[in-house]
Amino acid sequence: MATGIASGSGQLHLRKPVYWRSSYGKAHCHSNAILNGMQNQIPWSYWVSKFLRVHRSNYSQCQVKTNWKSHTGTINSCQRDGSTRYFDFAVIGSGIAGLRYALEVAKHGTVAVITKAEPHESNTNYAQGGVSAVFCPMDSVESHMQDTIVAGAYLCDEETVRVVCTEGPERIRELIAMGASFDHGEDGNLHLAREGGHSHRRIVHAADMTGREIERALLEAVFKHPNIHVFQHHFAIDFLTTQDRSDIICHGVDAINTETQEVIRFISKVTLLASGGAGHIYPSTTNPPVATGDGMAMAHRAQAVISNMEFVQFHPTALADEGLPNRPSARENAFLITEAVRGDGGILYNLDMERFMPMYDKRAELAPRDVVARSIDDQLKKRGEKYVLLDISHKPREKVLSHFPNIAAECLRHGLDITQQPIPVVPAAHYMCGGVRAGLEGETNVQGLYVAGEVACTGLHGANRLASNSLLEALVFARRAVQPSIDHVNVSRIDHCASSWWPRPVAPVVIGDTVLNKVIRRTREVRKELQSIMWEYVGIVRSTSRLTAAEKRINELELEWETYLFQHGWEPTMVGLEACEMRNLFCCANLVVSSALSRHESRGLHYTIDFPHVVESKRLPTIIFPSQRNSSWSSRQLHRQQIC
Repeated sequence: MATGIASGSGQLHLRKPVYWRSSYGKAHCHSNAILNGMQNQIPWSYWVSKFLRVHRSNYSQCQVKTNWKSHTGTINSCQRDGSTRYFDFAVIGSGIAGLRYALEVAKHGTVAVITKAEPHESNTNYAQGGVSAVFCPMDSVESHMQDTIVAGAYLCDEETVRVVCTEGPERIRELIAMGASFDHGEDGNLHLAREGGHSHRRIVHAADMTGREIERALLEAVFKHPNIHVFQHHFAIDFLTTQDRSDIICHGVDAINTETQEVIRFISKVTLLASGGAGHIYPSTTNPPVATGDGMAMAHRAQAVISNMEFVQFHPTALADEGLPNRPSARENAFLITEAVRGDGGILYNLDMERFMPMYDKRAELAPRDVVARSIDDQLKKRGEKYVLLDISHKPREKVLSHFPNIAAECLRHGLDITQQPIPVVPAAHYMCGGVRAGLEGETNVQGLYVAGEVACTGLHGANRLASNSLLEALVFARRAVQPSIDHVNVSRIDHCASSWWPRPVAPVVIGDTVLNKVIRRTREVRKELQSIMWEYVGIVRSTSRLTAAEKRINELELEWETYLFQHGWEPTMVGLEACEMRNLFCCANLVVSSALSRHESRGLHYTIDFPHVVESKRLPTIIFPSQRNSSWSSRQLHRQQIC
């Protein structure tokens, strides 16, 4: 049975949870069933933080019960014991959230930054548009808040929105002080762009390569810091947790070095999860190949609370390769055409050069992303076409090239001059508005585990993320998680025998290269099948029958794949990049489908033809609670120790 969010505490006055079914062996609960009369009077950040404080208050007792020995204070250097490393802080992910956090906590202890590929390979690096914040005298925090809440279909947590919009400008000033270079106007002030859903110009940017510039500045500082150790090509497998009654405690993470196949155990006092999103549950995504939902799946297996997974943002304008004069070879991820193109006056046309956005929304091309993506999807289905056109060629050539040099170069590489011709575009999976539920300091219901960035669900985005709010949220919450993390480190102790508490994962070398290659080939085929199911049945427009069909087909496919693995000698403790990514993709796909089935209304990014209207009584987040049942390898945590 699923565990309610404050089960046993007696302090949140919860009703008995009403569970909604899941065919992959987990009970789920919609928050509408557990908020005892609170509805919208008390913001989510209040009761999430209250719940987490209740659990943290028991932590000192838990230390005694888990027998942690007397190693207090910070670890002065990276300590290692064979294939185990000991750190004060472990950071999973090397995007803006993970790096910004690492630089702050490194002032107080040793830090391991564990990253799946090259350190720069993150969603941050691919972010084109910029960071939204109030710098214009004619703008205001209240206006930014209102734009965020409207775009989020009024599902945003107002307290979280206020915190992010208020603290955002200072976080950007810190980036500038660290060496990040953003565009300035002729008056010497920051050049501010405008994007869909924003009522003012407030997008701080570095041409159309903002994320790359931020990543460059942060990595440069990280590599210079003596307390930070970067472990590249280390794929995080599962958290190392113990359970004391209702308390789950995180002690670090296991990771596999994908170049040597060695499994490395990271024991840490605090872990920050900043692993990004899950765009690759779909066949076309703007996310880099590393975005396979690893952090969300790991956290779910470790009993963390998950929220709002039905809200998958499809960016309306990814480059449609089929419409280019010289079609490129297959890409691992779709090339993004930033929102700022529409913000600078880009116009959307169908293939007959008919402008269509005014028919769908009075804001036309400046409508929020969910509206634009659904409008494009409707045009494509009605007309039987594969892409629409985004035209910026009516703007001065010099302005287009100076604002969008990266996009212009990519299109020109394939024979298209955006200063003369419209750009073929199509929606692609872009951003997960849901994730691991976090309080106002990035805390989770798992003690010692904090989250920031796309993997987290803070309440900022609601049912649809406002353009350029993602980098802002990552900066703000990475910074807000610092002090509680330091406090946690200062009262925590590391037992150097802890490494033996959990059995170690192993690389599948015993099954032999021939069999392993067969398993990898089949896994890649299954991955494409899953992506196809998600796009066909769980895309921009949904229905109950199609979601139910997706749930059935996904579970059949998962069972078939796992059966294939174990028939070929795979063992539950075996780990490899392709297999572990696949189980994470299955986990995230199931979370999205189950959450979508639970929301009986259309709100923001979740649009279903069976419940086409917004229902005020359902203006609450969906929540997936921890479960003690594990029905498959994909949903089972490899290592957890029960403390009696």
